[in-house]
Amino acid sequence: MKISMKDGSMKEAAFEEELGRKAFHHTTAHILAQAVKRLYPTTKCAIGPAIENGFYYDFEFDFNFSAENFEAIEAEMKKIVKENLPLRHYTMSREEALKLMEEKQESYKVELIQELPEDEELSFYQQGEYVELCAGPHVAYTSAVKAFKLLSVAGAYWRGNEKNKMLTRIYGISFPKKEMLEEYLNRMEEAKKRDHRKLGKELGLFALLEEGPGFPFFLPKGTALKNLLIDYWRNIHTREGYVEISTPMMLNRQLWETSGHWEHYRENMYTTSIDETDFAIKPMNCPGGMLVYKMEPRSYRDLPMRVGELGVVHRHEKSGQLHGLMRVRCFTQDDAHVFMTQEQIPDEIKGVVRLIDEVYSKFGFKYHVELSTRPENSIGSDEDWELATNGLKGALDDLGLPYVINEGDGAFYGPKIDFHLEDSIGRTWQCGTIQLDFQLPQRFEAEYIGPDGEKHRPIMIHRVVFGSIERFIGILIEHFAGKFPVWLSPVQVKILPISDKFNDYAKETMKKLQSAGLRCEMDQRTEKIGYKIREARMERVPYILVVGEKEQELGHVSVRNREEGDLGSMTVEEFLDMVLS
Repeated sequence: MKISMKDGSMKEAAFEEELGRKAFHHTTAHILAQAVKRLYPTTKCAIGPAIENGFYYDFEFDFNFSAENFEAIEAEMKKIVKENLPLRHYTMSREEALKLMEEKQESYKVELIQELPEDEELSFYQQGEYVELCAGPHVAYTSAVKAFKLLSVAGAYWRGNEKNKMLTRIYGISFPKKEMLEEYLNRMEEAKKRDHRKLGKELGLFALLEEGPGFPFFLPKGTALKNLLIDYWRNIHTREGYVEISTPMMLNRQLWETSGHWEHYRENMYTTSIDETDFAIKPMNCPGGMLVYKMEPRSYRDLPMRVGELGVVHRHEKSGQLHGLMRVRCFTQDDAHVFMTQEQIPDEIKGVVRLIDEVYSKFGFKYHVELSTRPENSIGSDEDWELATNGLKGALDDLGLPYVINEGDGAFYGPKIDFHLEDSIGRTWQCGTIQLDFQLPQRFEAEYIGPDGEKHRPIMIHRVVFGSIERFIGILIEHFAGKFPVWLSPVQVKILPISDKFNDYAKETMKKLQSAGLRCEMDQRTEKIGYKIREARMERVPYILVVGEKEQELGHVSVRNREEGDLGSMTVEEFLDMVLS
């Protein structure tokens, strides 16, 4: 499809390409705004960008808007699509643009224009009677938007500032084919069923309480799940030559000033004062790791030094951004820091990539990789950034791992490789990260003695595999729809005696299973067995064992599997062989 660019040129791009998809969704946002202005002429338009999954537009309505208005808006949008309006690009002077938007009483557009340089030519797009201050890109005609759906409505502060007016944000999605929209909506319906907040409550994994917004409570089964992930993490890191440390949760301001966080990350940190000294609860583990490195002299023979930490960190997220376990204010980060020489960069990066690949394969995730480069608010020299970026690129190229460049999205201290998981219903999640850092070792004056007997500066890798363990659990709940693999299930076996008469045999069976290392529960309630089985199935337990008179006489258990149903009767030993294998 043809894409209209800001410079007036036209490009060809498919919907599957980022440029095509962005232009398509951006155009649909304009169609939405045009429909709203036709139906409700006194509405003021703010901004309407394309986003990762669709688009949104922010409006100021002079009435109580709700999702009940969607039907009328969608009908008007369909008319605009049928009108096959061309999206014409042109420019205006700042003065002309101000006059136009003042005449239209578009106060939000006026505010945006006033902040632009006086001598700048401003970019506009027009479709029919609708004119929008916009840099594009857009599709050439409205008729390209064959299928769309308005999804939800929410409140949003103008420019994200809670001191500004609350606007109405309308979210939507669009596609070039009706079948693609239907597939997307079916996937979203499936996502609702898998919502980790709903399943987390039903399965007794965690709780989100108003006494601690953004601070999840892990319940016994959720804690078991979390500990299983941590045990797995510890096993593979011990195998790969990592040592584990634990650093304090709170450290003084001087440390955070040295690391650069006080200047670059202060608004996301929780602070307090102790003995007239400013302290901050750590939002990241790395400065503490630097202090551990510096506690004793290091030689080149000690490098690479691989140090892991399962550190609890706190970050101030706005209340409107909190979302179950996916966006919290307190979480466990599975950090590791690798201190190394410049010559060791390629091998260490490759080692971390292989480790991350092993973990994601364990859970059945596909993934794609992005290389994020230097942001605007970075620290350090051009030379260091070039060395760090080339180090990451070289490792990825050597591994033959495809990646895309994400310009300007690196950490303030170094470029990074991001791993984006794809779950079982096709959604992507950013989890693993590898960051190459020349800056922190310089800021902390970290050193090692080289083979020449001189002092040298180590280079540092920051990396996570799970990312936030809490968020990873949320992703796993939705990926598996609560049906965790047997090794990861908080409860692997549920034993259901048919009546109280068989409780002793059920307890004896449970002891045998627990002795073999299985996690078991027993349902002793005086309920009918059919009800107990239904309840256990709702809990997504991998194996259900029913015991009654026949099973007790034979020393058997009647086995039900979560996927295959009734597997028949077998001895406890046969069952153990099957599960443990």
